[in-house]
Amino acid sequence: MTEVNDDWKDALKSPDTFRNFIIKYFTQHDELTGSYDIPSYYEHYVAKLDKNDNIVITLITGLNQATGNASVPLPSKEKERMSIEDFRTLILNKKFADQNMSLADVFQIVAGVPSND
Repeated sequence: MTEVNDDWKDALKSPDTFRNFIIKYFTQHDELTGSYDIPSYYEHYVAKLDKNDNIVITLITGLNQATGNASVPLPSKEKERMSIEDFRTLILNKKFADQNMSLADVFQIVAGVPSND
């Protein structure tokens, strides 16, 4: 896993290298999924690369069923589409280029999903 982290850090330094890294990642993995779930709230996300080489993050959030007769709103589904360079810029501006962060960690943060740690 260290090799992937090192590749990730190095790729962030250059738009072309980062683009190649992301395309290769999604060629090998198709999609990246993750979730965060606590007793009262949940988030699930799927990140994919579309045919135009844009990153598409689909985020579903909602409240877990409360006890009693309280009404619970339906889950919310949001879809965000961004270019690979916009994603790289977002990561750099948010200073997510941490040496201990994997690609999954970065997507988790960008998608707004808190860490389980």
